[in-house]
Amino acid sequence: MYKDKIQKIAKEVIHFEINALKNLKNNINNSFSKVVKLILSCKQGKIIISGVGKSGIIARKWAATLSSTGTSSFFLDATNASHGDMGQITSNDIVILISNSGESDELKNIIQYVSRNKNIKLIGITSKKDSVLYKNSDVSFQMPSIKEAGPENIVPTSSTSAQLALGDAIAIACMKFKNFTKFDFKKIHPSGTLSVKLKTVGDLMIIGNKLPVVNENIKMKKALNVIDNKKLGVLIIQKKNGRTSGIITDGDFKRIAKKYPKFESLELKKIMKKDPISVDKDTLAASALSIMNTKKITSLCVHKGKNQKKTIGLIHMHDILKSNIN
Repeated sequence: MYKDKIQKIAKEVIHFEINALKNLKNNINNSFSKVVKLILSCKQGKIIISGVGKSGIIARKWAATLSSTGTSSFFLDATNASHGDMGQITSNDIVILISNSGESDELKNIIQYVSRNKNIKLIGITSKKDSVLYKNSDVSFQMPSIKEAGPENIVPTSSTSAQLALGDAIAIACMKFKNFTKFDFKKIHPSGTLSVKLKTVGDLMIIGNKLPVVNENIKMKKALNVIDNKKLGVLIIQKKNGRTSGIITDGDFKRIAKKYPKFESLELKKIMKKDPISVDKDTLAASALSIMNTKKITSLCVHKGKNQKKTIGLIHMHDILKSNIN
């Protein structure tokens, strides 16, 4: 019985929060569009987000999510704002205040400060249309009337779930309108697991003097010295004009040595594998690894754009595996 009662309470809480999200969905209207448009219009200033109590915690999450998806923003502690941190708000900024009641005393000082400067825009997120926050905002979004989970409707639960979801909706809307891609995401998440998965061939490829490039007219004897020095087990073979014409591996050398007793005098162009597989530098490293596994090879030429014959790098299976990409 005791166990059943605990589970019943949990399901009731989740039920309340699901209803809150459904009500929020029904409240998405032109006001939401205005909020997103105003945020997107911020080119010279900053996006500053604040709230009090549980709404302050949600505000911090909003700032983190927006920043991680291409909309630079930061959290302002409402209490500290009244003790000097208000100076962080300057002209051309957009301030977002989150408050269920819209009447929090700590926010009133911020509202007053912002109202004095016409070059600072205020976005108010509140459930009370007759509140100070709603009436004094340049753009207001009214949260739906929500019943909190738990006794006496006093614990911020359903309301903060709805606030959290609204912030995610705003962040993703801004992200899409900015054409913020997974590669942009990777740049600002360099240490994340997702960033590892999003590493491209260009991030890992061998370039410059390390690149094992030889001319197609050289003899096998010289090619052997180059492949030994480069220690990559492969040579990229090019024409005089620098365009790649073939490739040869240390495995190929061994097979040729068995077939031709005087193989050292052979020219590379007569025995090389023509038209080697090449991938664009923006190809995901995981995709390149898949190609290698399918073709049963250990390296690929790398090009940029449509110029597949202009090799700019070499991607080796070992370099991908060392990056923990699989």
